Parts: sequence; C-alpha cells; structure tokens
Amino acid sequence: MALEMMRDSDASGHYGGSMSVMDILTVLYFKVMRVDPHNEDWEDRDRFVLSKGHACNALCPVLAEKGFFSRDILPTFNKLDSPFGMHPDKNKISGCDASTGSLGHGAPIAVGMAMAGKYLKKDYRVYVVVGDGEVAEGSNWEAIEIASHFKVDNLCATIDRNKYSLDGSTEGPGVFKEGGIEGTMTLEPIDKKLEDFGWHVIKCDGHDFIQLMDAYDEAARTKGKPTVIIADTFKGKGISFIEDKYEWHYGQFTPEQYKTAIDELTATLKRLEQKSA
Repeated sequence: MALEMMRDSDASGHYGGSMSVMDILTVLYFKVMRVDPHNEDWEDRDRFVLSKGHACNALCPVLAEKGFFSRDILPTFNKLDSPFGMHPDKNKISGCDASTGSLGHGAPIAVGMAMAGKYLKKDYRVYVVVGDGEVAEGSNWEAIEIASHFKVDNLCATIDRNKYSLDGSTEGPGVFKEGGIEGTMTLEPIDKKLEDFGWHVIKCDGHDFIQLMDAYDEAARTKGKPTVIIADTFKGKGISFIEDKYEWHYGQFTPEQYKTAIDELTATLKRLEQKSA
C-alpha cells in the first residue's frame, strides 16, 4: 500500500528507512498498541511517536489500514493541501500523536508523554521508534537519562537498526583523513551504552513478527525501568534493488521500478500466505 501511495501521488520519498520500519509499525498498531480509530483522542489510549519522521510514507498507510482515515486519500501524499507530507503533522493526520521530522526530538516527546501518564496515574503505554543514525543526536541521550532516573517503565523505545543513515554506514570508521573526517562515529556497543544508562535492553529481528511481539510483551512486563528494543532491520527491506543500500535513503522510483518493487512484495506476501495456510 505504501508503494502504491507513492506511485499514485508521483512523489519522491524516504523508501529505505520506511521499508525497514514497516514490520515494526505493523506489529505495534495491529498486535500491541491499545488505540481506537473511532475515538482517536481517547485519554487512555497508548501513544506512538515516530521520531524518524522521514518514514511518514510508512506510517500513513498503516494508519489508513487501521481505520483512522480512508485509504482513498493516500494518493494525495505530499501534494498541496494534503494532510500527508514528508514528515507527520499531528494537526493534520488522524491518529498521529506527535509532529516529528527534526531528528532527536521524538524520544524527548515520548519521555514527556510517559512521565505525564505516570503523574496522572494513567495506565497507557508510550512507544517511540528512533532511527539508528538519529541516535547520534545529543537530545536523545538527555531523554534516555531522564527516563531512567524517573523509572519510566511505561515507555518502550525501538531503535530501527538498519545500519545506515543518509551519510552511509552507522558503523564508522569516524576517523580523520586529509581534507576532513571519513565516516560517522560507530554506534556500537549500543546495547551496553543503554544498559549503563539504566534501561532494559532487548534485541530481536525487526522483520520477524513473533520476535517483535515477544519483545513488546517482555517490555510491558518490565517494571522499574524503561525498555529499548534494538530491532535488527534492513534498509529497503523486501525490494531487491534498494535493500541494504544507503543511497536509497531518499529518492524516487521510475514506473518500471514501482512495478518491480510491487511485484516482489506481492510475491513475498503470497509465499507468506501459503506458508501460514
């Protein structure tokens, strides 16, 4: 549906990071989170923040499929007067809890939501998805420390660990070279860093529904500290010509590429349906 939306709107987009997070969003909205499309402002609903807001073209189809709005308006994506842009706007998109796009802001927003829930003695949970390249933003680490200090155990963060950012690999080398710096700072050992900050850390395959559901269930049962799920994913998952290629962080498909991508994903869906039959 996401690719059909992009094709029909003739829009460019962040294909790589949207495909890497699609399985995570699907599990959250259809297996984990307590939300009501017919009462989107329900006070006791679970909250979701897409900190990596550039994956809006993954979020919008999921919200439509959940019933927050009609699928028929998806082809207006990124057009003038459309509620859907490159990044989510909570004032325009039904079911969207936070406007994001400036990286490093989503985690602090989610921490604030979770702390408010604790203060008001509400039992809702807050979920935030953060890109692994985004973790370099210092504001995340301020939020990480605050959540640990206040034992915000109604908060679950998920790191979309697709191992690439716009600048290339998140694995370094981050060294001085003549004329500048080559690569970025390595993210590892991200699990140890988060444990040292007092978080409960879970690692799983970010494209395996069972592992994801088990991870979110474990997070819900964890008391006294926030949880982070490090979801191992592939940028551009499921589309052969963009999978694991950082160059497709952003771009636009040709009509032929859309056909190839949709055909590949349709074939994968059929295989999964046959396997589960």
